[in-house]
Amino acid sequence: MANNFLTPDVIARQTLANLYENLVMLPLVHRDHSQEFNAKIGDTVNVRKPAVLTANLFNRADGIQLQDAEEGSVPVKLDKIVEVSLPIPDEQYLLELESFDTQVSQPAAEAIAQHIDRAIIAHAKTATTAVAGVTPTGFEWNKPEVLIEADRLLNIAKVPTQRRHAVVGPTARANWLNSTLIKQADQSGSTDALRQGSIGRNLFGFDAYMTQNIVQPAADPASGQPTTEVGLAFHETAFTFTSAALPRPMDGTAYAIESYKGISLRVTRAYDQNKMQNVVSFSVLYGVSTLDANRSVLLRGALEA
Repeated sequence: MANNFLTPDVIARQTLANLYENLVMLPLVHRDHSQEFNAKIGDTVNVRKPAVLTANLFNRADGIQLQDAEEGSVPVKLDKIVEVSLPIPDEQYLLELESFDTQVSQPAAEAIAQHIDRAIIAHAKTATTAVAGVTPTGFEWNKPEVLIEADRLLNIAKVPTQRRHAVVGPTARANWLNSTLIKQADQSGSTDALRQGSIGRNLFGFDAYMTQNIVQPAADPASGQPTTEVGLAFHETAFTFTSAALPRPMDGTAYAIESYKGISLRVTRAYDQNKMQNVVSFSVLYGVSTLDANRSVLLRGALEA
């Protein structure tokens, strides 16, 4: 069936679904949903930090002690636009819907997902100062037991024990999966550790994942280049990702905007009469910031340059 129904709305919905399926980091960090349709390019939005409350011993003479549940906010500037644009000549436009999804929507979604994950990782690594995995003071980074040290550091910082995540690269994943701890996961009655996209659930208090977007060391690193991976162990509220809908084109170009779980995607489709082709663009406006750097730990090897 020809793609007579390939409107920007249809394309946007399918691409956003593909995009979210390919994201690793975004679902693991705090996302601000309130700004999806209100903010503009270059705006700075205030993302509320999670409240930290104090339990007080009740004294009947003094009564209850009221406290503010809002611990302030963090400014996040929406100054980054990631986009994928490509021409679709007339002779290719009459693709079936499934072919369009496979040949256009899925590759575009994968590229944007990789960019967003890399942006979150790069920001998190810059903001994080606590380190686990540097021997002999901690466990080795290439073994899942390094999370014991990460857990200790987060506990000292009084970070909540729920919603903790660990993210490593391909080399660490391979080493972790080769450990006795992971190999015996299915023998313990739990197969969650073996599901797609996850290294292990509740590994020393962390749900562990692998992303290909963590930079891998070169086979023969030059001076100053990293010699090991640098992963992350963090609480969901350590970092925040904020996305807002891009505006509609003013020239009447066909467009659609779809939002889902903290990310807004705009799809535009214009016709280039000179070259007799459609031009389809996928774009996301976003910003990344730190809510609390004390809620994250680097998983870093002893040989890191």
